[in-house]
Amino acid sequence: MGGFRVVYEYANRLVARGHEVTVVHPSRVKYPPQESWTVRRWLRRQYVSILELYAKPSVEWQPIDNRVDMRFVRNTDPRHIPDGDVLFATAWHTVRSVLECPGTKGEKFYLIQGYEVWQSAKDKIDATWQAPLHKVVISKWLFEIATGLGCRDVAYIPNAIDHQRYRIIVPIEGRRQQIAMLFSSSEIKGSADGIKALTLVKEKYPKMSAVLFGTPPRPADMPGWIEYHRNPPQEFIVKEIYNDSSVFLSSSWAEGFALPPAEAAACGCAIVATDSGGIRDFIENEVTGLLSAPKNPLALADNLGQLLENEKLRVRLAKACSSVIANFSWDRNADQLEMFISNVLDGQLGGMNKGPARR
Repeated sequence: MGGFRVVYEYANRLVARGHEVTVVHPSRVKYPPQESWTVRRWLRRQYVSILELYAKPSVEWQPIDNRVDMRFVRNTDPRHIPDGDVLFATAWHTVRSVLECPGTKGEKFYLIQGYEVWQSAKDKIDATWQAPLHKVVISKWLFEIATGLGCRDVAYIPNAIDHQRYRIIVPIEGRRQQIAMLFSSSEIKGSADGIKALTLVKEKYPKMSAVLFGTPPRPADMPGWIEYHRNPPQEFIVKEIYNDSSVFLSSSWAEGFALPPAEAAACGCAIVATDSGGIRDFIENEVTGLLSAPKNPLALADNLGQLLENEKLRVRLAKACSSVIANFSWDRNADQLEMFISNVLDGQLGGMNKGPARR
């Protein structure tokens, strides 16, 4: 869901600047990720297809400026793509569809939000990065990968935070020993590792509590002492989860940027996380948070224990990270994206696309 949020954030800010923006939502893509089909997954796909015939899709969890043209279409056929000046692919499996669009659809760009080698063969993913599109990457980690692949025309514009929404309401000092975590059924998010780490910590610190939130139903094997909220409103996450917790746990194996820890940090949580790549844009180990290698629940548990035992350390890390996150601004990002697009359209491929943008 984080990838969609980034697209909507940019759409909102670009229409506010007078641009016409259409966000195309195909229910099918011509070149979908390869999936291992099960009977259950196939039945769900048929159910969703029927819903799409009769229900009008909508986005309820993210504010969308009413000037943004939210276009829900059946597939990625060029007939469903409006003509324009610029056309963005926003995921690796949409790159080929964008490349096949005629020039009337606009100059072709690619917003790279992750290195999804866990979704398909590495050579297929790399081929999309090396395709002749102007690229925007959302973290230094992704920029380093692009450089290693010999990519050209790459702009580094890291993700940002809506600071009017994600803010400190409860003082960082004196928060109760509650750990928050985003739960996902996707293996790459490492939620099983996070829950195992929480269980280890609970055995040593029985007064510790944990609150998880996410979009899937609560799994049957989630420990009963863990509080779980499915699809909570954003303001509930801000006030009742982030601001009511002292630590946020991120156990992902790989993240293009890692938005939930950044949002939690903006709300005053200290961050314990795996070194998932993109998180390095705002977490430096023992300076703005505590990092450990992915797929190691014991290391996560050890770091959580450090912050439960050392209130001074927790407060120092939380304040340091909150200060760093304050520099990540969507309005500044919109400036940089607008400049990069303008430079491309004007044929002035200098400045940002040669290296990381200065913040």
